[in-house]
Amino acid sequence: QVQLVESGGGLVQAGGSLRLSCAASGRTDSIYRMGWFRQAPGKERVFVAAISWGDGRTYYADSVKGRFTISSVNTKNMVYLQMNSLKPEDTAVYYCASTPRSFTYNQAAAYDNWGQGTQVTVSS
Repeated sequence: QVQLVESGGGLVQAGGSLRLSCAASGRTDSIYRMGWFRQAPGKERVFVAAISWGDGRTYYADSVKGRFTISSVNTKNMVYLQMNSLKPEDTAVYYCASTPRSFTYNQAAAYDNWGQGTQVTVSS
């Protein structure tokens, strides 16, 4: 079992930046990939970004490409999501997740472990 704890959410004006952090503990040797997902009120949880734990390969949703950057420090079991040029439509609860599976990066069902989520609110 992997435990995940997110931090760094908050309120920011449109065009601003935030950096989310995710600390992993427990069976971190089982992690193949880490991902960030978000869920806006009344909407389903959707993929934002992912990073492969071993080779550092990154993946992004089209809606955040060029604005968000996912990174990791494996030795510290940390994953980050740097969010720049934030828009009101980025407002959501952001979740960190981990998966031992390699065949997918954007399917929430493939991720076994989830953090509690952190609220990001972007005002216009």
